[in-house]
Amino acid sequence: MGESTDRSRRNFLRGRYVGRSQRVLPPGVTAASIEACTGCGRCVDACPTHIIRLVEDRPALDFSVAECSFCGQCEELCPEPVFTGRLKHFAHVAMIGESCLAKNRTDCQACRDVCPKEAIRFRPRAGGPFLPELSEEACTGCGACLSVCPAAAIGIREVATEDAHV
Repeated sequence: MGESTDRSRRNFLRGRYVGRSQRVLPPGVTAASIEACTGCGRCVDACPTHIIRLVEDRPALDFSVAECSFCGQCEELCPEPVFTGRLKHFAHVAMIGESCLAKNRTDCQACRDVCPKEAIRFRPRAGGPFLPELSEEACTGCGACLSVCPAAAIGIREVATEDAHV
């Protein structure tokens, strides 16, 4: 018989942890408001970056494809009261895991180059490539850094409610 593996723990140790739930809702959608979704798919068609997918007839974001630009087109075309207001940030931030190439002595700054808010900077270190530092205050959780990381070292983690961008 096969041995059961806790993939969430393994992914956390590899720096690919995405929190308790794998589902990331579009900006402005809450766990309560998603219940009003009929699964019509208009948000999927409206998304200019093509990151919205229907999972079990409910929208979920796939940051492996691209980032959320917070354009609001999904909200505009939704016929149901699913969106609670246009947000410019998520209740999560990026996190850089230990499999990051720069942390393993290989020069890479792809995440910094693509971050629209310049939330990822690189600090010089003697004898090796610069090390990444994430400014949680600047990070919107848009996911731009996730799709470009060649080592899949970037994940997301929820921000505590009291710490969320207010």
